[in-house]
Amino acid sequence: MINDSIAIGADIGGTHITAALVDLKEKRILPGSFIREKIDSHGSQEQIMEAWSETILKVRQGRNVNKVSLAMPGPFDYDKGICLIKNQNKYENLYGLNIKELLAAKLKNEPKDISMVNDAASFLQGEVFGGSASGFKNVIGLTLGTGLGTCTYHNGKANNANLWQHPFKGGIAEDYLSTRWFTKRYHELTGININGVKELTELVGKDPRVKRIFNEFGDNLGDFLTEFASLAHPEVVILGGNIAKSFRLFKRTLLNNIQDKFPEIKIKIAVLGEEAALMGAASYWKDNIHLNKNL
Repeated sequence: MINDSIAIGADIGGTHITAALVDLKEKRILPGSFIREKIDSHGSQEQIMEAWSETILKVRQGRNVNKVSLAMPGPFDYDKGICLIKNQNKYENLYGLNIKELLAAKLKNEPKDISMVNDAASFLQGEVFGGSASGFKNVIGLTLGTGLGTCTYHNGKANNANLWQHPFKGGIAEDYLSTRWFTKRYHELTGININGVKELTELVGKDPRVKRIFNEFGDNLGDFLTEFASLAHPEVVILGGNIAKSFRLFKRTLLNNIQDKFPEIKIKIAVLGEEAALMGAASYWKDNIHLNKNL
């Protein structure tokens, strides 16, 4: 007998796949079911499908669980399951293929038992489902890292806002709200190259210019969120990604900026980490959300 209270959530990255069993009633990942495997995103479609399916089958562990949901990077026709990724140095050999059908054949599932959801939206869906946004109805989510992910949650569903390329301060938002802004800004001020934000945080207290950089970032983020909030009217903003781990260093300037205009909006840090996308993807099977809404 199929267990409909458990679904498999998977997150597809450029170099890996993570997957786990998600208890949809308890809103948690089942202990011992989390698996991470490396993926060669330049492999053939057969190699990629084999690697994905092997990971999912390991997670399934012989259980009668047939519902699978994959958090996938775009562009992608999520409803039909067709990959539209090209010129992104990953998954070139999947372009134009129906991933639902290919994966279903490997898993001996029906294509209708496989759901594809946007990875940025899946992060926020997970935080609403069982994380720091639980209980809120209107939410903005940002993932701050190598790139900028933007999403909204409204009417029970998270959507990719795709604002990384939104015009901002003479460039685009991602130019000012990603790791490369920190490394570029530190080089501008010091002439020194650093690898990322973690390295920069280790210089706090040693180099006064670091505090200035984080304050500038807080102002940039506040300016961007002011525009975003004017469009989305959220109750809460959820910050995720590696840069959010340094929240204490830009919290004050961010709050001073945004709460002058939106004093009622809460700013919270994502708590589920890489489990968020898995839980968010799997949660689309709760009450058959994927059947009722266009993903």
